[in-house]
Amino acid sequence: MSLSRRPALLSVRDITVRFGGIVALERVSFEMDEGWIVGLIGPNGAGKTTLFNCLNRLYVPNHGDIMFDGHSILHAPPHRIADLGIGRTFQNLALFPTLTVLQNVMVGVHSRTRSDFLSNALRLPWVGREERAMRGTAMELIAFLDLGAVAEHPAAGLSFGTLKRVELARALAGRPRLLLLDEPAGGLNHEEVAALGSLLRAVRDQQRVTVLLVEHHMNLVMQVSDRVVVLDFGLKIAEGSPAEVQRNPEVIRAYLGSNT
Repeated sequence: MSLSRRPALLSVRDITVRFGGIVALERVSFEMDEGWIVGLIGPNGAGKTTLFNCLNRLYVPNHGDIMFDGHSILHAPPHRIADLGIGRTFQNLALFPTLTVLQNVMVGVHSRTRSDFLSNALRLPWVGREERAMRGTAMELIAFLDLGAVAEHPAAGLSFGTLKRVELARALAGRPRLLLLDEPAGGLNHEEVAALGSLLRAVRDQQRVTVLLVEHHMNLVMQVSDRVVVLDFGLKIAEGSPAEVQRNPEVIRAYLGSNT
């Protein structure tokens, strides 16, 4: 008796995106199983951010489909993507500088709450319980990301590396099954990048979150990824294990460079 394979958590199928006469993505396909860390790499202009924006429903592909947990997301409005279980961080930080670290993380929890303006205005009993639960969830993530010492500190004035962890905590606060990380190592020093690698594996293993990682820091990608997908000029030119991708002549030519 053969065992059937569990469907992929994310399946990108022949995605094509055009902006006028410019082809940003051309029939890009790949799959991610639950529990994977997948690195998405390529030169500037390769189409990585365009693909992320399709996954977030900010862009509508001209062709193809995106399946998440067996269902197409292309008919879901952008504001429903978090509810489906897809979270994202951004290359440029989008935190609220005057709010504390705790308050910024609690913003991420709000996507999972059911209170509304009227309920909050009336201070219904269940609203208070929900707020306490939100705070508890936020504090758990703050502890997980070693942010306890700055929990009550405004985001303004904190180091860039700390702010990156705050944004990660806020993204995790929505309890995503799939987390899209856009250049998480950007602006970090050597020690912070090394710590980020361990942190990403902890996010996968302890928070049980599948991770799709766009990153230019090749050492980080190759150390943490189960698989790597390579784009160049909107085309997928390689996919495989980190070792396979590093040996691929097309990748060496297009991105990693060659000494020959």
